[in-house]
Amino acid sequence: MNFLPGILLHTLLLILPTFCFSQAGYIAFPDSSQSYVELYGYGSSNSRTPFWMQANQFGTISKISPTGSARIGIENYWNLSVVRDPDGPWRAGFGVEVVANGNQKSKVLIPQLHGSLRYKNWELFIGRKKQWIGLADSTIGTGSYPWSGNALPIPKIQIGTTKFVDVPFTKGWISFNGFYSDGVFEKNRPVTSGLKFHHKALYLRIGRAGSIVKLYGGANHQVQWGGKSPYLSAQNDDLPDGFKNYLNVIRGKIGGEGESVTHFDSTSRVGNHLGSIDIAVEIETYETNLYFYRQTIYEDGSLFYLQALKDGLNGFRIKRKNSYGDIFEIEEGVLEFLYTKDQGGDDFVLTDGKKRGRDNYFNNQQVRDGWSYFDRTIGTPFIPPTSDTKWNWPVYADNFTSNNRVMVFHLGLKGNVYNKIKWHSKLSYSRNSGTYLGPFTGSPTQFSGLIALQTKINFLGGSIIKGSIASDIGKLYPNTFGFSLGIRKDFNLD
Repeated sequence: MNFLPGILLHTLLLILPTFCFSQAGYIAFPDSSQSYVELYGYGSSNSRTPFWMQANQFGTISKISPTGSARIGIENYWNLSVVRDPDGPWRAGFGVEVVANGNQKSKVLIPQLHGSLRYKNWELFIGRKKQWIGLADSTIGTGSYPWSGNALPIPKIQIGTTKFVDVPFTKGWISFNGFYSDGVFEKNRPVTSGLKFHHKALYLRIGRAGSIVKLYGGANHQVQWGGKSPYLSAQNDDLPDGFKNYLNVIRGKIGGEGESVTHFDSTSRVGNHLGSIDIAVEIETYETNLYFYRQTIYEDGSLFYLQALKDGLNGFRIKRKNSYGDIFEIEEGVLEFLYTKDQGGDDFVLTDGKKRGRDNYFNNQQVRDGWSYFDRTIGTPFIPPTSDTKWNWPVYADNFTSNNRVMVFHLGLKGNVYNKIKWHSKLSYSRNSGTYLGPFTGSPTQFSGLIALQTKINFLGGSIIKGSIASDIGKLYPNTFGFSLGIRKDFNLD
């Protein structure tokens, strides 16, 4: 059985025996034109921006402090057949966002630049676009394990759905949400060059949109492939490329085609494959929405042989539906536990039918600059680049991360004060063990926390003022206290 089809089959076997009652729903995409301008300032007790102030911000907030930041963005969608049919299904749109950060290493970033064509709940887009992928909380949680929103969006072409879409003839009892895409990584990576990107996901929901209980399941699949690497590659540093190898990448098939295939490729797979299998349960009551989720990690095949089952992201989210006008209210809470220490064990065994072991998350021996984009982890920020951590911990060869065996407890909260001031917090505690081949001594612990507030003011006809404080206390990162203050003006250009 091929790698990805096997993963998907295991997922379907988990979710198909379940059943629930629900009600169908449909969300249209109204014509819209929204834009914003924002000015921000960041400062800290040293030259480092605290963890939760810059993590999971799509790579737009500098790790260097102090920093001044200016942002501008616009996103517009319009009806293509407004004259003949005001409610026509075809829509086109674009989005652009520019961020200028001023500090010791000033940069101008473009986190969004895309053009889109939509038909009902289907979309084709080209370019960079912010996305949250996976059955995990994307607001006050730690982010989806393989794709957390920690790095700049990767430019790609993608076709897929924008929401869960009913499967025909099921009367809304079964729906799906998914996409298929290909893209490219940055040119000037530390080790590799010319890397391509393949990305797809499929999630199913059992139960209609208005169900009291809804069940979710699915998988995502990410691959770095092609290009050049000086490690475990053929002549001229070439990695397997071409259409035949692309088909192997899609399927996750062992082996490759052509002269650039090495022993490493033929006994493994073409490219660096990783992802997660996700399951979730959502329960609606009169007062609350309850959401339980689990992301199980796969990378080097250990999961296929039922190894590394301990590893993954476990989460619980609760949302209140009603506000009672209290002075201080908690509207939403997220509790998560991330564990990546097992990795199939310390022994690597290649023989089929036996455990793989040493899955070495986000590292790869051909793609030594790892699961990263512009030196930011694409997945969970709790597996950081070696350059992020303290200099006195062992460096694992020249791989991307020296710390992928972690255990994290996380609490996220969101609410309001007097129904006027919105606030949220992220509080995380981790134990860090390095890697199997470069273990840390004593599993250093780390606390990272943030409290952020925002409220509306009358300045410029209505603006939003924002502020936050954050700290890092522990042995993984330098002890840091930081703050931010900013103002945002939203525009509607319709």
